[in-house]
Amino acid sequence: MFRVSLLKNWLAFFTLAILVSCSPAKPVTEQYQLNGNTMGTYYVVKFYSANMVDSDALQKKIETELELVNDLMSTYRPDSELMRFNRHSAATVFPVSTQTRTVVLEALRIAEQTQGALDVTVGPLVELWGFGARGRITQAPEPAIIAQTRAAVGYDKLQLSSEGLYKAEPTLAVDLSPIAKGFGVDQVAAILEQHSIVNYLVEIGGEMRLKGAKPDGKPWKIAIEKPLTTERATQRILVPGDIGVATSGDYRNYFEEDGVRYSHLLDPRSGKPISNRTVSVTVLHPSCMTADGYATALNVMAADDAIAFAEQHQLAVLLVQKTDVGFTELTSSAFKPYLTE
Repeated sequence: MFRVSLLKNWLAFFTLAILVSCSPAKPVTEQYQLNGNTMGTYYVVKFYSANMVDSDALQKKIETELELVNDLMSTYRPDSELMRFNRHSAATVFPVSTQTRTVVLEALRIAEQTQGALDVTVGPLVELWGFGARGRITQAPEPAIIAQTRAAVGYDKLQLSSEGLYKAEPTLAVDLSPIAKGFGVDQVAAILEQHSIVNYLVEIGGEMRLKGAKPDGKPWKIAIEKPLTTERATQRILVPGDIGVATSGDYRNYFEEDGVRYSHLLDPRSGKPISNRTVSVTVLHPSCMTADGYATALNVMAADDAIAFAEQHQLAVLLVQKTDVGFTELTSSAFKPYLTE
């Protein structure tokens, strides 16, 4: 009996060993990272996949898409679709691509909603203040020149129809910089999802889209930068979940004259750089393009007005203000669930 029992145990062990060896191996989840330059800044794509990914082919597809966005919307490329429209002075409709139409449509929606705090027709003012393709300046423009330039600005002078774009003012010029990076992020995220990649982080110059988690189940965490000009430091750590994130700040791109700092963020309503104490605004939204546009608009507004707007429209917003002793935060109700300890 003892021998039979031993034999049975040995046979059972042998059978189990065969079953284990024949079972398919658990797929190994690989981490991938793609890096490059676009839109005058950098891009980073991080993702995890249990399937083999041809990262070179994927990166080529991503860069082709980002190059297309530049060819359509860059103000630094004279032959971009946007710059050709800006030079178009005839009283006729200018045909535009589906991509440009999408971005302009959202820009005009946010402009109307924010009563012009976001206005992509500020192109002439951007150039006047030295923050455009023509290069920097060291002296603030004369008030008369600002007023004259501002007369040609106004989102109500830009019309979008089924045929294309139309300008009611011949010298009107559009600058999609406040929203185009976010659009680029959304386009890259769409490419990843077309390849069945559902755990990713996409960033273009600080604007992001996140989805899924890491292989150990931990969520993506991101750092919101402290608005300092002298060093890199963290203001907040966020756990955003599946969402787009955009931050607008005035603390890196500016010039000074006689002790006065002139930000690259212009208030379209005054024609001048913003003069409030807001130094950065972070917005969370399913669309990074939309988050990008709102972040700029809320940075232009007075802080109390920005938070009131966020509450009214249920936007997740973190606003950082400069004080005499450092920085203070204002958050909307919809933002609070994203804060970590």
